[in-house]
Order: sequence, then C-alpha cells, then structure tokens
Amino acid sequence: MVRTCLSYLSGFDPSLFHDDDGRKWLVNMKWDNRIGKNRFAGHLLQEYDIKNKCLVGPVVNIFKGTELGCSEGTHLYKRNGYYYLMAAEGGTSYSHAVTLARSRSITGPYEVHPQNPILTSKGSDKDQFLQKSGHASIIEGINKEWFMVHLCARPIPKTDRCILGRETAIQKVQWREDDWLYLVDSPGKLPSWEVEIYSEPESQCTKAIRVKTEQYDDFDNNFMDINFQSLRIPAQMFMSLTERPGFLRLYGKESLGSKYTQSLIARRQQSFSYCSETCLQFEPKTSQQLAGLVCYYNTENYYYLRVSYDEELGGKCIGILASINNDLSEAMIADDNILINEADRIYLKVEVHYCELRFFYAIKKDDWKQIGKVYDASTLSDDAIEGSSAFTGAFVGIACQDLSGMNKHVDFDYFSYVERE
Repeated sequence: MVRTCLSYLSGFDPSLFHDDDGRKWLVNMKWDNRIGKNRFAGHLLQEYDIKNKCLVGPVVNIFKGTELGCSEGTHLYKRNGYYYLMAAEGGTSYSHAVTLARSRSITGPYEVHPQNPILTSKGSDKDQFLQKSGHASIIEGINKEWFMVHLCARPIPKTDRCILGRETAIQKVQWREDDWLYLVDSPGKLPSWEVEIYSEPESQCTKAIRVKTEQYDDFDNNFMDINFQSLRIPAQMFMSLTERPGFLRLYGKESLGSKYTQSLIARRQQSFSYCSETCLQFEPKTSQQLAGLVCYYNTENYYYLRVSYDEELGGKCIGILASINNDLSEAMIADDNILINEADRIYLKVEVHYCELRFFYAIKKDDWKQIGKVYDASTLSDDAIEGSSAFTGAFVGIACQDLSGMNKHVDFDYFSYVERE
C-alpha cells in the first residue's frame, strides 16, 4: 500500500468526497509550474485512509478540463449511479463558469454536460448585475429542492469595476430526466437575480440583496469587533484595548506601502454606498508619524485621511495621501495640509457613493468640513489593480505609522460604518 501526505496533490481547492460504500476520496487540482505547460493541469484523485489519516493508493488525473481553461475548484457528488464532477473554469474574472461532467466510475472517464457550462455570466451585457459567476457547489434543500451556491461579483453600474470583491449567490437547480443538472429560474446559463425558495407555510422569494449593515464600536470592550481584520500580523502586536480604557490604542509601525509590519485595523466595504467615521487623539512630533482613517485595497491602492506633523507649517496638520497602483500623484501636496494645532480630538469621516469618495474632518463634533477633492473610489476595486489576480474588494479602517521607529501611539475613541440607500 502506497501512503502519501496531503501535499502530494499539489494545487489548491481540495475537496473531500464520501462515497456510499464508506470509502473517502480527496480530489484536488494539479498545478504544473513548468514553462510551456498548462498550469491548470487537471483534477487529481486519491483515496483517503481515515484510520491512518493519510492518503493511500494511486493518484489518478480524472479530468483535465474543457476548452474554457483554468480548471479548478473540484467537487464530487454521486446520484443515480453517476459520479458528478463540478469544476470552476474560465478564470475568476468575467469568463468565470461552472463546468459539470459525469461518469459511472469515480476514476472516469468523465463526459461533459451537453450544454456546458451550466452557469456563466460570460458574454452577457452590463445589465446582468451578477457578473464573474462560477466556482459552485450544490446542496439538496427541503422539499427535495436543489440549490447551487456560487461566486460572483457586482460591478459598479456602467463600469466593469467590482469594488465589493467576490460575493456569494444562490441559484435554484433541478435534475431532469436525462440525469443532468439545469438552472430553474433563469433561461440558459445566466444567474438569476431572484430565486424562489420553498418555505412553510408559503413560498418566499429571496433576492441577491443583503440586509443593511451597521457597525458602531466605542472600544469599551476588551475584545475586537468581529468585523475588524488586521493585515498580515496579529492585531495584538500593535494595538491595545486596555492601556486606555474606552479607547483603541494603535502603535505606529511601517508605511501603508509596507508588505511586512503594519498597524492597521479595517473592515470590508459591503455596500456601494456607505459612511464611516472615527475620532482620534494624536500628538505627532515629526512628519514621519501619521494616523487616521483609510480606504484601503492593498499596499499600492488606498486613500488616507491622516493627521501628521508639518515642520514648515509649524505643527500638527491634516491632509490626504492617495496611491493608485503605486502612483502617489493624487496625494495632496504639502501646501494643502491644514494646520490644526489647537485640536485635541479630531473627527474624521469618509462618504463613498459608487465611484465617488469624499473625506471630511471636524474639530468640533458634527462641524464637518470637506477636505480634498472627490476621489475615484472605483480604483479600490478588483479590476483596477495592476499586476496580479485580485478579488478581495475594498476595506475601510484606521491606521497608524511611525517611520521614525519611536513607536508613537494614537488613541481612537470610536469607529462607525453605516450603509446608505
């Protein structure tokens, strides 16, 4: 008996299949890193020994994909004597698709669905609100109804930019007499915007719309709100909720362009239109010390309303840094910094409405003044990022930098995020 570790099945998106005879199988895509080869080189299958907790037996490439290319994200199912292989193909962008194939034997050969792909937004016009549809799995619900959940993205209307990143949608599907799976609520292969789901005592209709999201954190607890995320390193390495009760203290670390140690806490943007606000107390002593409110995609794409120090102006100031694919020309120049020496508490706010991003500040609460110009929020989108695959969407949060290495801290009194109609 040949035993191997899980790393033998090189690639990503592994899935475990439980057969009705009690045997278990691991299926995973094969990644071929050789020059001139198809990097998406098929779907590998190997048996898993649950007692010994290892893979055993031969590795078989059971499906090499279709002409759609980029075959990945494998799932196996069994129904009416057929093994069904569901895969993501076409890449994760606007050619994304769901491929279905079947075989009487788990090791194949697999025949492809006669109308493949069974789900895709490719080729649809921009009125099709759910784009980039693919990478699916299926489940049987109540009343013997079947559903498919899949990845998708919603571009800002009249653009191809998806500022919300990858999202998840649901479709109703059915098995027909030919033992193939088809969409129910949408003609052809396009995902539907509305899906009818059986429920007691009457049928309801669900839409691909979220509940309005609000978050207000006054930092009175000794734990972080579940919506917050840190970047690359644990938040405990640069923050404290106990050193000054009722405040979140961040210690300044490296610049927003750093790929190592950053002091940044942020949450996902989940709506095309939202408002986010914070209040800070910060006494920088050098221009190398900054803190504020940030709209962030990655180290090369962000808009940053920050408090810092300007030696020429003679004190504490407020201004905006902006980076678009590492181009800093959108940033406010030094002459546009606003001196705020008299300010103890500084209120910062951002309003985003589709492509428009506006910053505001206040020395007295609710006495808001706009600062900077109207920025293009769509640059913080998957599709505006250069040089790599991107699908995380935009974030909004708070940050602190101290490039002098003196570990200067800032105290934030609260953070709010409210979605708007």
